[in-house]
Amino acid sequence: MNRLKSYLVILFSLIFIITSFAQTKQRNEISDKYKWNLTDLFASAADWKNAKSDISSNIDKIESYKGKLDKDAETLLNAMDVFFNTLKEYFRFSTYSGLLADEDLSVSSNEELRQQAATLGTKFSEATSWMRPEILAIDPAKIKDFFAKEPKLDQYKVYIEDIQRMRAHTLSADQEKILASFGLMTDTPSDVYNVFNNAEMPYAKVTLSTGEEVTLTNSAYTKYRSTGVREDRAKIFDAFFNNYADFKNTIGANFAGKIKTDYVYAKDRNYESALAAAVDGPNVPVTVYNNLIKQIHNSLPTLQRFLELKKKMLGVDTLHYYDLYTPLVKKVDMNFTVEQGEDIIKDALKPMGEDYIATLNKAFGNGWIDFMPNVGKRSGAYSTGGAYEVHPYILLNWNDDYESVSTLAHELGHTMHSYFSSKNQPFSTADYPTFVAEIASTFNENLLNHYMVDHSKSDEEKLYLLGSYLELLRTTIFRQTLFAEFELKVHEMVEKQEPVTGENLCNLYYDLVKEYYGNDKGVCVVDPYVAYEWEYIPHFVNYTYYVYQYSTSIIYSTALAEKVLAEGQPAVDKYYHILKGGSSEYPIELIKKAGIDPLSAEPFELTMKKMNNVMDQMEKILSKK
Repeated sequence: MNRLKSYLVILFSLIFIITSFAQTKQRNEISDKYKWNLTDLFASAADWKNAKSDISSNIDKIESYKGKLDKDAETLLNAMDVFFNTLKEYFRFSTYSGLLADEDLSVSSNEELRQQAATLGTKFSEATSWMRPEILAIDPAKIKDFFAKEPKLDQYKVYIEDIQRMRAHTLSADQEKILASFGLMTDTPSDVYNVFNNAEMPYAKVTLSTGEEVTLTNSAYTKYRSTGVREDRAKIFDAFFNNYADFKNTIGANFAGKIKTDYVYAKDRNYESALAAAVDGPNVPVTVYNNLIKQIHNSLPTLQRFLELKKKMLGVDTLHYYDLYTPLVKKVDMNFTVEQGEDIIKDALKPMGEDYIATLNKAFGNGWIDFMPNVGKRSGAYSTGGAYEVHPYILLNWNDDYESVSTLAHELGHTMHSYFSSKNQPFSTADYPTFVAEIASTFNENLLNHYMVDHSKSDEEKLYLLGSYLELLRTTIFRQTLFAEFELKVHEMVEKQEPVTGENLCNLYYDLVKEYYGNDKGVCVVDPYVAYEWEYIPHFVNYTYYVYQYSTSIIYSTALAEKVLAEGQPAVDKYYHILKGGSSEYPIELIKKAGIDPLSAEPFELTMKKMNNVMDQMEKILSKK
């Protein structure tokens, strides 16, 4: 994925937490201190329009270098300067229109600005599509000579060498054109699945113990699966997943088509497997994926200890799969104003040092954050660092609860990552891949949880915080790794030319879930209908080898947070390699410099030690009752 497309995905897709706060206030009723300040981007709409004209003109200038990049070092430098300066201005331009539109999605004039930015982005992509193939065509020896003759090219070295790195997997111009033409069809499995799963599949219905009849749409299932009435949970899971049983062959055939597409594209690009192709973008070794699965299998006793604790706390003789989403403890009423939340976060993140805290104060006091919900505002939360020479922005929908504080800490992790990378890197290496993006955000969540537990006001509050943290680790580490292993095994079936049917997909998934959750050990009963759960997970057909990054990110961030808490400033200094590194080095190298080796067992051992420590604390509290 090129940088422009990657940015657009990040800007418009980083929505992590959906809130339910009633958006009843009009935007003009909210104090300016709770709003972001977009004049830092453009003083007026007129300035924005002028920028649009300038960007459009510069796009035309870029095209004037077509066919000339291999002429000499000076020409290549000039072309890179124009390209990256134009891209930088476009990101600022697009960030403004996107943020403005998200303030109130009902304002059509603002949405028109967003669409204008998207149109200009399409023009930019089309007008520069020749650059990567042309850089790739330059002889590596010639590129090396250019770098020797023109030191100013060093700021673009990562970009140029990364393109050259893909030489073995790039085809001739005619072959690339043919392969690209198939792009019109590659989204078909995803489109078919999304239409069927969200619109055309008939939904099951259940009657709850209250007499209420519920139609089990995907959102209704998510809402009701954690009900405190066990009889209702059992009904909901049974009806919801057995409904998928009727469509396992259709959904299975569609999924198999997607997996086969992955295989064909990987093979045609000279990769050994679809996995090798998927992780090659950020240059992540295949061994990272395999090590994740291996280490999590070694860690299953920790997961199963958690399940035994959950069984005890729920007071049931036998834990079933339908019990997994039931909260360990009753939610504690914890209310926080924005100002209280800011103070908590600053205290929690004090181990990061004065520079970090000073930057948090800038974010809180200088219009970086849009805190409050209002009528028409985009729901959820995100952080965008697209405006390189300005500062990052955060969208929130504050709800006066602990989830709001946690969400702010998470998004501030992204913001600090963007801020420090931009401050320490040239624009060409200031961004960062998904593989490291979630480390910074979940690192903050780890420090926040540690602080909140240490400052809890009662055993009930402490149990709630510890229990919520355990649920996060279960769903993000173990559940997502299970998904990653399932995805790998299905790809391997296709690559070995084995048949992929709805039936054997169900058998494969069911066996994995039983192994993870200790069905045969009597830890958790995995009921037969769980075999159909894979059909409900959209990531399998919508993405390729994506979900493993949820697991690796929180494992690495937990390990790094534990090091910071145990070792202090030396560990903080190492962690800044990630925060300041951008894409100046490949993610594996940045993580190693931050203090852990992703190819080793260490981050997993530290994370499991943390998880077991949390369970020790909970059991100690429970022993007093």
